[in-house]
Amino acid sequence: MLTRPTHDVVVIGAGVVGAACAFYAARAGLTVAVVDRGPVAGGTTGAGEGNLLLSDKAPGPELALAQLSNRLWRELAEELPAAVEYEAKGGLVVASGPEGLAALDAFAAQQRGAGVVAEQVPADRLAEFEPHLAAGLAGGFHYPEDSQVQPALAAAHLLRAARRAGAVLHLGERVEALVTGPGGAVTGVRTPRRTLAAPAVVNAAGTWGGEVAALAGVELPVLPRRGFVLVTEPLPRVVRHKVYAADYVADVASGSAALQSSAVVEGTPSGPVLIGATRERVGFDRTLSVEAVRRLAAQAARLFPVLERVRVIRTYRGFRPYLPDHLPAIGADPRAPGLYHACGHEGAGIGLAPATGQLIAQQLTGTLGYDLAPFRPDRFTAH
Repeated sequence: MLTRPTHDVVVIGAGVVGAACAFYAARAGLTVAVVDRGPVAGGTTGAGEGNLLLSDKAPGPELALAQLSNRLWRELAEELPAAVEYEAKGGLVVASGPEGLAALDAFAAQQRGAGVVAEQVPADRLAEFEPHLAAGLAGGFHYPEDSQVQPALAAAHLLRAARRAGAVLHLGERVEALVTGPGGAVTGVRTPRRTLAAPAVVNAAGTWGGEVAALAGVELPVLPRRGFVLVTEPLPRVVRHKVYAADYVADVASGSAALQSSAVVEGTPSGPVLIGATRERVGFDRTLSVEAVRRLAAQAARLFPVLERVRVIRTYRGFRPYLPDHLPAIGADPRAPGLYHACGHEGAGIGLAPATGQLIAQQLTGTLGYDLAPFRPDRFTAH
């Protein structure tokens, strides 16, 4: 058993959140190891659309985190290769009738109070933003700060940059145990191949974050929330923004286990149109849901009738790491000294990854000036 640290920090998880933690920690001068039982972006990250959204978040801790992350993504876009496909394309949220438009108006007013740019678009101007959008909509709101990235490539390039700063990467190694010292403090991880000793271990295991927490004897109630995404054949740029209907915001905030679907439609630089998003809690069941796919296709075609004649060439699915209050767990766990959490971001992990990684690095280096209280990992068991 190793008694001297081999690294300053071990990050469990090579998805985009783990990659961001490794990137910012290595940039801060820490020696970093990243461990994942699979490949880079082999979990939720590889099944994501790459949404970097402010438009779907009400004022509060998650929106503030997203605003910080939004600024960091813009900085990263200047540094990472163009292959990450960062696009500051903006979002367009539309309403089919006056009631939905009034709800969007009230929501946008709250967001503006928190510093979000939200511009009302009357019905007769929607075509200026999206020429192929369905006729007869009541209007919408344009969110110029919404953007997109290719998540798997973003994770890969963040890890590549972290490795240039000295981080090491161990893929295909499942963490079997957390090494603990006196008083239960976490002092490293053990895989079938090696023991990595470190005074800090970051749980960025996404949907499996609860299992990693349990290795330290603490509870973190992360649950999987399944979602499907449709990918069309390559097309000319028929969809310019991220476009979704008003009910998407309610679906994101819902805690229901039942199937919910509200189409988010967006073009990509490579041509295919991505259509998400469904949500349902069915454990880790990867079975293709014909009903979920059918609903998404129908909703997308209602928003963009031109898609009715387009082929869907593949469907992929993933599991969002869901916590009961829809906020991630970020920061030191007071129940297990040495253990830090960076998981439970649900469907916003790609958007929130840079802020999460930066804040974890700042906490590790004693430079944190941000209030992490809303994201306390022990908030579900504290009395």
